[in-house]
Amino acid sequence: MLYEGVLRKMRTEIGPPVNYFLVFDHDFINMNQALDKSLKIECIKFQCLNCGEDRPIYRQGFCKTCFFETPAAGDWIMKPELSTAHLDIEDRDLAFEKRMQLQPHVVYLANSSNVKVGVTRKSQIPTRWIDQGAHEAIEIVEVPNRYLAGITEVALKEHVGDKTSWQKMLKNDIKDLDLTEWRNRLKAFIPEEAAEYYIDSNTETQIEFPVLQYPEKVKSLNLDKNPSYRGVLKGIKGQYLIFEDSTVFNIRGNEGYFVGIDIN
Repeated sequence: MLYEGVLRKMRTEIGPPVNYFLVFDHDFINMNQALDKSLKIECIKFQCLNCGEDRPIYRQGFCKTCFFETPAAGDWIMKPELSTAHLDIEDRDLAFEKRMQLQPHVVYLANSSNVKVGVTRKSQIPTRWIDQGAHEAIEIVEVPNRYLAGITEVALKEHVGDKTSWQKMLKNDIKDLDLTEWRNRLKAFIPEEAAEYYIDSNTETQIEFPVLQYPEKVKSLNLDKNPSYRGVLKGIKGQYLIFEDSTVFNIRGNEGYFVGIDIN
């Protein structure tokens, strides 16, 4: 069956295992039901997630012009400590920034390939952990705005990593760790402004992904270099499709690409 649409990160539902849905404007694919089937992915054109124009994607699903103009790509997205809405200071669009920044945020530990610290809106848990391919995660603090989460993350990443090795994550080269112990160990390094929001009564969340076969080596599908690919889908982890020939395809990394997907 043939589906067409612009790629956006897959929607997810936690469960044993996670359920994945690739959603287009007028249709969707339950990706779990595509496991062990042959998929053909073909790049047709670009479609910027902001302006909708057929322009080369620059970053985060946006064309170059939109990336530097839309409030959805402000520096505070990747660096929460740069958030200023709590000071009533605008970056690109204060109303948008207040909606996004002035809501509960969580600083967490996740284990995808190693223990890392991260920040997300409370409403994005456990979605954020699933997107990172974490098989276990735990909250450290829950604060009322993005700025406090950002400065907490900056302080904690002096003592724990903040990056994931996506290759190790996809090969399932992982170890189970005691994140509660890690959380307790890091408590002393939480900034004074956020110390009152420390969480000490929660437990780890365990996440199971729908993977039939992990690759021994990974080779990434690049639609700019190879606009047409066919393979048998063997797993989904994070925002990656894993194929039988060890090819992996990062859906989120290809947002804004308008594709055709044939499943049989």
